[in-house]
Amino acid sequence: MQQISIFLENAKGRLAQVLEKMAELGVNIRALSLADTKDFGVLRVIVDEPESVAAKLKDNNYVVKITPVWILRVPDRPGGLAGVLGKLVAEGVNVEYMYAFVETNGVFAQVVLRARDQEIMERAVLKHGLSEVAVR
Repeated sequence: MQQISIFLENAKGRLAQVLEKMAELGVNIRALSLADTKDFGVLRVIVDEPESVAAKLKDNNYVVKITPVWILRVPDRPGGLAGVLGKLVAEGVNVEYMYAFVETNGVFAQVVLRARDQEIMERAVLKHGLSEVAVR
């Protein structure tokens, strides 16, 4: 799965501005995370057709990067995430960051995860039969 990271000046209205631009472009945001520092923020989003959306945002003078991430289905219960992360860590996965959202059925959550080494992550996902999800 591909994620778009949009780098924003940490100033009043910048988040609203980029979200309005994305709405104008017809982009449906499936998941998002916002991290900030004193001077700038990084808006990470999961969208359909990330390459096309990134190109359109670049055409509108946004600084954008596409990053590979994993979206895993995790049991939506106490310890569900800890169990999945325990399996990944045991296989040598180093998690750079993650964010999550709950499916409407309340049985699973979906975790967007960026791993430092994609090959190690892929082996761990396959070994443990972890469910990778396409957000739609």
